[in-house]
Amino acid sequence: MMSKIIVAITGASGSIYAKILLDKLTLLKDQVEEVGVVMSDNAKDVWKFELGDESYNDYSFKFYQKNDFMAPFASGSAKFETMIVAPCSMGTLARIAQGTSSDLTTRAADVILKERRKLILITRETPLSLIHINNMQAVTQAGGIVCPASPSFYSRPATFEELAATVIDRVLDMAGFDLQTYRWGK
Repeated sequence: MMSKIIVAITGASGSIYAKILLDKLTLLKDQVEEVGVVMSDNAKDVWKFELGDESYNDYSFKFYQKNDFMAPFASGSAKFETMIVAPCSMGTLARIAQGTSSDLTTRAADVILKERRKLILITRETPLSLIHINNMQAVTQAGGIVCPASPSFYSRPATFEELAATVIDRVLDMAGFDLQTYRWGK
């Protein structure tokens, strides 16, 4: 099955998650029909600060401006099946939870939820306030999946990239991709 997927990258710390996600989607090209990417300005700044480069420019995916409401996935008729927000800031979570479509990321999330498709938010914050928890509850009740950026250690990751991949592999599993990854008990 070929998938059409939206990747939104927000300004939360954790650019490595976005990078690993884009890297893995590049490798899964035989399962991907189209990837649309939207990055906030803060996401670009955080990427440069945390990863020390602007390698987000190196991907062959179609990138959309944060306020491009003419992007195909701003409408349910484009049939993008999955949206992953990696990392997802608490501000973005709040706007999605309240249905505030103030930019392309929040509009696309609103579309995914209303069309009953798969929305996965890789939230990156600690500790959580009750407001954060209530927003996570609202997104979950609306059909979204909140997947905190909590890496696992079962596979004994040796690098930051391998550690981040434990989260991304789990997310790609939830999104329905067939990938080689660590499996418990195998």
